[in-house]
Amino acid sequence: MTTMIHVKQVTSFIGRSERQRLTLRGLGIKRLGQAVTVQDTPAIRGMIRKVQHLVEVKVVEGEAPLFGVRHRSNRPKHVKRS
Repeated sequence: MTTMIHVKQVTSFIGRSERQRLTLRGLGIKRLGQAVTVQDTPAIRGMIRKVQHLVEVKVVEGEAPLFGVRHRSNRPKHVKRS
């Protein structure tokens, strides 16, 4: 089963850069309040990160966290190794 991400635009892109507008279009969002469900890929996550201040994001299927756990380990930082 593939993980899907639900993205909804909650803030207007008026006054934002052209790159942010095009990123929203690339996600399939055309207007304020519109929501789309896209497949979870590294490219889509990068697009979401560029416009994260304009959208609301939810993981629909699967257990994948949205950001920030790629290089973390379970070992505490200040433990001496024998």
